[in-house]
Amino acid sequence: MLIGLAIIGALAVVAAGAWAYVMSNVKQPSYVSLTLDGAFEVRDYPALLVAEVTRRGDRNSALRAGFSPLASYIFAKNRSGDSISMTAPVTQTRETIAMTSPVIQTPSPDGSWLVRFIMPEKYTLETLPRAESDDVRLLLVPPTRRAAIRFSGVATDESIAAKEKTLREWLATRNIVVVGVPTYAYYNDPFTPGPLRRNEVLFDVTMP
Repeated sequence: MLIGLAIIGALAVVAAGAWAYVMSNVKQPSYVSLTLDGAFEVRDYPALLVAEVTRRGDRNSALRAGFSPLASYIFAKNRSGDSISMTAPVTQTRETIAMTSPVIQTPSPDGSWLVRFIMPEKYTLETLPRAESDDVRLLLVPPTRRAAIRFSGVATDESIAAKEKTLREWLATRNIVVVGVPTYAYYNDPFTPGPLRRNEVLFDVTMP
Protein backbone atom coordinates (compact mmCIF):
# COMPACT_ATOMS: atom_id res chain seq x y z
CA MET A 1 0.00 0.00 0.00
CA LEU A 2 2.83 2.37 0.87
CA ILE A 3 4.47 1.68 -2.48
CA GLY A 4 1.18 2.38 -4.25
CA LEU A 5 0.74 5.67 -2.42
CA ALA A 6 4.30 6.64 -3.27
CA ILE A 7 3.67 5.91 -6.95
CA ILE A 8 0.46 7.96 -6.92
CA GLY A 9 2.28 10.83 -5.21
CA ALA A 10 5.08 10.70 -7.77
CA LEU A 11 2.60 10.70 -10.65
CA ALA A 12 0.83 13.70 -9.14
CA VAL A 13 4.12 15.60 -8.94
CA VAL A 14 4.94 14.71 -12.55
CA ALA A 15 1.45 15.77 -13.68
CA ALA A 16 1.75 19.09 -11.85
CA GLY A 17 5.14 19.71 -13.41
CA ALA A 18 3.86 18.81 -16.87
CA TRP A 19 0.89 21.15 -16.48
CA ALA A 20 3.13 23.96 -15.28
CA TYR A 21 5.25 23.47 -18.40
CA VAL A 22 2.18 23.52 -20.65
CA MET A 23 0.85 26.70 -19.04
CA SER A 24 4.24 28.38 -19.32
CA ASN A 25 3.96 27.97 -23.09
CA VAL A 26 0.41 29.31 -23.42
CA LYS A 27 0.57 32.96 -24.44
CA GLN A 28 -0.85 35.52 -22.05
CA PRO A 29 -1.35 39.24 -22.66
CA SER A 30 1.57 41.42 -21.67
CA TYR A 31 1.09 44.21 -19.15
CA VAL A 32 3.04 46.58 -16.93
CA SER A 33 2.74 45.87 -13.20
CA LEU A 34 2.27 49.11 -11.25
CA THR A 35 1.59 47.65 -7.81
CA LEU A 36 2.09 44.11 -6.49
CA ASP A 37 0.91 43.21 -3.00
CA GLY A 38 0.61 39.46 -2.50
CA ALA A 39 -2.44 38.28 -4.47
CA PHE A 40 -3.30 41.90 -5.42
CA GLU A 41 -1.90 43.69 -8.45
CA VAL A 42 -2.57 46.86 -10.43
CA ARG A 43 -1.68 46.51 -14.11
CA ASP A 44 -1.56 48.63 -17.23
CA TYR A 45 -2.68 46.63 -20.25
CA PRO A 46 -2.04 47.71 -23.83
CA ALA A 47 -4.81 47.63 -26.42
CA LEU A 48 -5.95 44.01 -26.76
CA LEU A 49 -7.49 42.32 -29.76
CA VAL A 50 -10.31 39.99 -28.71
CA ALA A 51 -12.94 37.68 -30.11
CA GLU A 52 -16.16 37.84 -28.14
CA VAL A 53 -19.67 36.45 -27.96
CA THR A 54 -22.68 37.39 -25.86
CA ARG A 55 -24.48 34.70 -23.89
CA ARG A 56 -27.38 34.89 -21.45
CA GLY A 57 -27.95 32.97 -18.26
CA ASP A 58 -26.11 32.46 -15.00
CA ARG A 59 -22.35 32.96 -14.90
CA ASN A 60 -21.35 29.32 -15.28
CA SER A 61 -23.78 28.36 -18.03
CA ALA A 62 -22.99 31.54 -19.99
CA LEU A 63 -19.27 30.78 -19.76
CA ARG A 64 -19.77 27.24 -21.06
CA ALA A 65 -22.06 28.42 -23.85
CA GLY A 66 -19.62 31.15 -24.88
CA PHE A 67 -16.55 28.93 -24.92
CA SER A 68 -17.73 26.65 -27.74
CA PRO A 69 -18.19 29.20 -30.57
CA LEU A 70 -14.96 30.98 -29.62
CA ALA A 71 -13.02 27.71 -29.62
CA SER A 72 -14.56 26.84 -33.00
CA TYR A 73 -13.38 30.20 -34.31
CA ILE A 74 -9.76 29.96 -33.18
CA PHE A 75 -9.45 26.32 -34.27
CA ALA A 76 -10.98 27.16 -37.70
CA LYS A 77 -13.95 24.84 -37.25
CA ASN A 78 -16.49 27.32 -38.61
CA ARG A 79 -14.35 29.40 -40.97
CA SER A 80 -11.67 29.11 -43.61
CA GLY A 81 -7.99 29.71 -42.95
CA ASP A 82 -5.47 28.58 -40.38
CA SER A 83 -6.10 28.00 -36.69
CA ILE A 84 -5.06 30.56 -34.09
CA SER A 85 -2.91 29.71 -31.08
CA MET A 86 -4.79 29.33 -27.81
CA THR A 87 -4.17 32.04 -25.25
CA ALA A 88 -5.05 32.55 -21.59
CA PRO A 89 -7.12 33.75 -19.87
CA VAL A 90 -10.69 33.42 -21.07
CA THR A 91 -12.51 36.44 -19.65
CA GLN A 92 -16.13 37.01 -18.74
CA THR A 93 -17.82 40.32 -17.98
CA ARG A 94 -21.46 41.04 -17.29
CA GLU A 95 -22.74 43.08 -20.22
CA THR A 96 -23.73 46.64 -19.32
CA ILE A 97 -26.17 49.09 -20.82
CA ALA A 98 -25.68 52.84 -20.94
CA MET A 99 -28.11 55.08 -19.08
CA THR A 100 -28.64 58.72 -19.97
CA SER A 101 -28.06 61.98 -18.12
CA PRO A 102 -25.64 61.32 -16.54
CA VAL A 103 -24.00 58.60 -18.59
CA ILE A 104 -23.46 55.59 -16.34
CA GLN A 105 -23.08 51.87 -16.89
CA THR A 106 -25.36 49.34 -15.26
CA PRO A 107 -25.52 45.53 -15.52
CA SER A 108 -27.84 44.24 -18.22
CA PRO A 109 -31.18 43.21 -16.67
CA ASP A 110 -31.44 40.06 -18.78
CA GLY A 111 -28.26 38.43 -17.44
CA SER A 112 -26.11 38.90 -20.55
CA TRP A 113 -22.39 38.15 -20.41
CA LEU A 114 -19.49 38.99 -22.71
CA VAL A 115 -17.16 35.99 -23.04
CA ARG A 116 -13.82 36.79 -24.66
CA PHE A 117 -10.72 35.08 -26.01
CA ILE A 118 -7.67 37.35 -26.23
CA MET A 119 -5.94 37.05 -29.59
CA PRO A 120 -2.16 36.58 -29.98
CA GLU A 121 -0.22 39.84 -30.20
CA LYS A 122 1.00 39.15 -33.75
CA TYR A 123 -2.46 39.84 -35.18
CA THR A 124 -4.25 43.07 -36.06
CA LEU A 125 -7.90 43.55 -36.95
CA GLU A 126 -6.82 43.54 -40.59
CA THR A 127 -4.80 40.31 -40.41
CA LEU A 128 -7.03 38.34 -38.05
CA PRO A 129 -9.10 35.68 -39.88
CA ARG A 130 -12.66 36.83 -40.40
CA ALA A 131 -15.41 35.11 -38.47
CA GLU A 132 -18.03 33.63 -40.78
CA SER A 133 -20.78 34.16 -38.23
CA ASP A 134 -22.00 37.43 -36.76
CA ASP A 135 -22.18 35.59 -33.44
CA VAL A 136 -18.41 36.02 -33.01
CA ARG A 137 -17.29 39.63 -32.97
CA LEU A 138 -13.70 40.83 -33.38
CA LEU A 139 -12.72 44.11 -31.75
CA LEU A 140 -9.83 46.08 -30.30
CA VAL A 141 -10.17 46.87 -26.58
CA PRO A 142 -8.41 50.17 -25.73
CA PRO A 143 -5.54 50.33 -23.21
CA THR A 144 -6.85 49.71 -19.70
CA ARG A 145 -5.64 50.03 -16.11
CA ARG A 146 -6.91 47.09 -14.08
CA ALA A 147 -6.66 45.84 -10.54
CA ALA A 148 -6.64 42.08 -10.02
CA ILE A 149 -6.85 39.55 -7.25
CA ARG A 150 -5.52 36.09 -8.02
CA PHE A 151 -6.79 32.84 -6.50
CA SER A 152 -6.66 29.11 -7.11
CA GLY A 153 -9.30 26.41 -6.92
CA VAL A 154 -12.55 25.90 -8.78
CA ALA A 155 -14.13 29.30 -9.46
CA THR A 156 -17.60 29.14 -7.89
CA ASP A 157 -20.08 31.98 -7.51
CA GLU A 158 -19.29 32.02 -3.81
CA SER A 159 -15.51 32.15 -4.19
CA ILE A 160 -15.74 34.82 -6.88
CA ALA A 161 -18.04 36.97 -4.74
CA ALA A 162 -15.70 36.65 -1.77
CA LYS A 163 -12.64 37.63 -3.84
CA GLU A 164 -14.53 40.51 -5.43
CA LYS A 165 -15.39 41.85 -1.97
CA THR A 166 -11.79 41.46 -0.80
CA LEU A 167 -10.47 43.27 -3.87
CA ARG A 168 -12.93 46.14 -3.38
CA GLU A 169 -11.80 46.51 0.23
CA TRP A 170 -8.12 46.50 -0.75
CA LEU A 171 -8.73 49.15 -3.40
CA ALA A 172 -10.69 51.33 -0.96
CA THR A 173 -7.79 51.42 1.49
CA ARG A 174 -5.60 52.84 -1.28
CA ASN A 175 -8.14 55.34 -2.64
CA ILE A 176 -8.20 53.51 -5.98
CA VAL A 177 -11.54 54.07 -7.72
CA VAL A 178 -13.38 51.15 -9.33
CA VAL A 179 -14.84 51.80 -12.77
CA GLY A 180 -17.68 49.61 -14.01
CA VAL A 181 -18.42 45.96 -13.37
CA PRO A 182 -15.87 43.21 -12.59
CA THR A 183 -14.27 40.92 -15.13
CA TYR A 184 -13.60 37.27 -14.29
CA ALA A 185 -10.55 35.59 -15.80
CA TYR A 186 -10.04 31.82 -16.11
CA TYR A 187 -6.62 30.50 -17.08
CA ASN A 188 -7.26 26.74 -17.21
CA ASP A 189 -9.56 24.21 -18.78
CA PRO A 190 -12.26 22.46 -16.70
CA PHE A 191 -10.17 19.28 -16.42
CA THR A 192 -7.36 20.98 -14.49
CA PRO A 193 -7.34 19.99 -10.79
CA GLY A 194 -8.55 22.80 -8.53
CA PRO A 195 -5.23 23.46 -6.73
CA LEU A 196 -3.52 24.00 -10.10
CA ARG A 197 -6.08 26.44 -11.46
CA ARG A 198 -5.51 30.17 -11.72
CA ASN A 199 -8.47 32.54 -11.57
CA GLU A 200 -8.72 36.29 -11.20
CA VAL A 201 -11.27 38.99 -10.49
CA LEU A 202 -10.38 42.28 -12.18
CA PHE A 203 -11.73 45.83 -12.08
CA ASP A 204 -10.97 48.73 -14.38
CA VAL A 205 -9.64 51.42 -12.04
CA THR A 206 -8.35 54.98 -11.80
CA MET A 207 -5.60 55.88 -9.33
CA PRO A 208 -5.05 59.12 -7.38
